[in-house]
Amino acid sequence: MRKRGEVPPGLRQRTEELYLSRNRTILMEKIKESLKAVMPVTCIVLLLCFSIAPVSNSTLMGFILGAVLLIVGMGFFTLGAEMAMTPMGERVGAQMTKSRKLWLIILVCFFVGLMITISEPDLQVLADQVPTVPNAILIGAVSVGVGLFLVVAMLRILFKIPLSFLLIGFYLLVFILARFVSTDFLSVAFDSGGVTTGPMTVPFIMALGVGVAAIRSDREAGRDSFGLVALCSIGPILAVLILGMLYHPGESQYAPVEIPDIENSKELWGLFAHGFPEYFKEVALALLPIVIFFALFQVVSLRLKKRQLIKMLVGILYTYIGLVLFLTGVNVGFMPAGNYLGKLIGSLAQNWLLIPIGMVIGYFIVAAEPAVHVLNKQVEEITSGAIPKRAMRLSLSVGVSISVGLSMLRVLTGISIIWFLIPGYLIAILLTFIVPDIFTSIAFDSGGVASGPMTATFLLPLAMGACEAVGGNIAADAFGVVAMVAMTPLITIQILGLTYKIKMKRNPVGKTPETKIPDGEEEIIEL
Repeated sequence: MRKRGEVPPGLRQRTEELYLSRNRTILMEKIKESLKAVMPVTCIVLLLCFSIAPVSNSTLMGFILGAVLLIVGMGFFTLGAEMAMTPMGERVGAQMTKSRKLWLIILVCFFVGLMITISEPDLQVLADQVPTVPNAILIGAVSVGVGLFLVVAMLRILFKIPLSFLLIGFYLLVFILARFVSTDFLSVAFDSGGVTTGPMTVPFIMALGVGVAAIRSDREAGRDSFGLVALCSIGPILAVLILGMLYHPGESQYAPVEIPDIENSKELWGLFAHGFPEYFKEVALALLPIVIFFALFQVVSLRLKKRQLIKMLVGILYTYIGLVLFLTGVNVGFMPAGNYLGKLIGSLAQNWLLIPIGMVIGYFIVAAEPAVHVLNKQVEEITSGAIPKRAMRLSLSVGVSISVGLSMLRVLTGISIIWFLIPGYLIAILLTFIVPDIFTSIAFDSGGVASGPMTATFLLPLAMGACEAVGGNIAADAFGVVAMVAMTPLITIQILGLTYKIKMKRNPVGKTPETKIPDGEEEIIEL
């Protein structure tokens, strides 16, 4: 005889089967979306390889295998972010704010910013480019910078401080400090802002803002939930600039991308098999602090139900698998191909082709950034569809296309990055006064989101290879691609907002985007 409230074994088994079947269906949908995002870049590279930039069979096969891993990895990651990273951030943010203890909010935010930045894999790559500053000091300073600015971002939400005021003040400080830092070091400093807002940190930080804003009941809460990534991107720039003044570094060095010489398919697989353990470890170290922090929060405050925790654990596993596959694919397969293509195109008599080729690649490559999918989905949800994914994707793609074109122009001419950053940020700041606030917040978040691992592992090696071919200064001319990619979406997304504003004036029947905050309750299939 079954006890009261006990689920029949057959029903439980059937429910578990339905749950697994549903997850498999969603995963296949995510992988199809990833295929659509990655295929254009893959086709462009293959077209170049079979025409003006012939590459070795080993490099080509490595690129193709890397693309496969990237597609599958993105599918796992986006599903995992929806199931675990985003709900974790929202619940921590909401619970933290409910305490009404300002000191606790400041302490937790600083600790979260510090923790997730130290665990960001790309930060180690940045540290290796600055030989005159010890790695531990640079990583510590950048992490403290992110922690402090995450606190600033949270206080802005709680006290309803306009984002534009903070952006103007902090970027003014950035460009004042930039005057006292060597030109060779400047590009690395601005790149640091994009490097530290990677696929690991963006979903959690953005969801944290949604959770904190959920406590507010006013209409502007949804708008203010954006802007965290924007402010957290400023902290690393300031930290590295200050270190640049203290250590007076000379020309930054870089680790050349190694082009593997592979004779057969077994050696090719061995190359990827060698990379898997490295990224298994890196991603585990990156995820572990977040998981431990959430576990402590669960024990002390959250106390979620077992079913909800199981779903999050499954999501964390998906996130882990996705990032391992993604990072292995882009680092082992994409990075050598990008560097070699850059060298070949840069050595052509018509090396000006770098500019249009870079622009086309930049237009499509932003769709392959994992965190971009998280941002677009959150924007569409928070604005109730008033800012659709399609408009966001188009604006981001145009912005990144322009930035990569300008970066390739810098590679060919040696123009200092400061001549692009100052006018670019000035235009972006001026636009904040005439576009709706929601677009300003989203635009400055988009900059950090767009400059992710695809930029660091394909576009940067492409620029480095081209710069080496034309005999330029790699530290001054090639570095800065990440910074440029982080800048132009600030303008294009706000132009989207300006277009929307003009459209609403011509059509008074329309209404401005209404923002809403999810209540944090998820659809849970009971096991």
